[in-house]
Amino acid sequence: MHTVVLAKGRFPTHPIPLAMLKSASRIICCDGSSSSLLAYGLEPTVIVGDLDSVTDELKVRFSDRLYFNPDQDTNDLTKAIHWCKERGFNRISILAGTGMRDDHTIGNVGLLTSYQQMGMDVQMVTDYGVFVPLLKSAKLTSYEGQQISIFSFNNNTFVTTTNLKYPLVNAKLHEPWMGTLNQSLGDWFELKFEPGPLIVFRTHK
Repeated sequence: MHTVVLAKGRFPTHPIPLAMLKSASRIICCDGSSSSLLAYGLEPTVIVGDLDSVTDELKVRFSDRLYFNPDQDTNDLTKAIHWCKERGFNRISILAGTGMRDDHTIGNVGLLTSYQQMGMDVQMVTDYGVFVPLLKSAKLTSYEGQQISIFSFNNNTFVTTTNLKYPLVNAKLHEPWMGTLNQSLGDWFELKFEPGPLIVFRTHK
């Protein structure tokens, strides 16, 4: 059972995230993203957030599926993830988490590791690729020539890679950009690191 959380960034246009949206078991809308989903021809399973971006018309139409959370210490995406966790929906793809405001994009990507630490199997799918958080060393599927970027927000992280064009050997990623713009050499690559977490971006084929 696969859950899509639709954030309020740029609505997807690429076939991969659109296919995920159409095949989702449930679609959790972050507040105002419900309007974009309806314009696409789909309805939200629920709408979660402080509801400040939901029109009065939609509040009436979907009154049975509104979940109001006024907490101003978290964003609507985090509120949606918590709503899913409380109901045991732990396999999550976040769509429309990027684009629009750049500061929201950086913030949403940075939140992925905290969702993983909550026990959520989470990924953020964009029109260009997929962000996944890693809490421990891992071997990931890939394809030859796939563009890979590795982000560390912990300046004490040491990373060793296998099967990437520009190998890292016990390299200290003390700046977030230092593991970016790499390339896969085949249908897999491996990251060994300590401590974590990392966020990995892989482009669509």
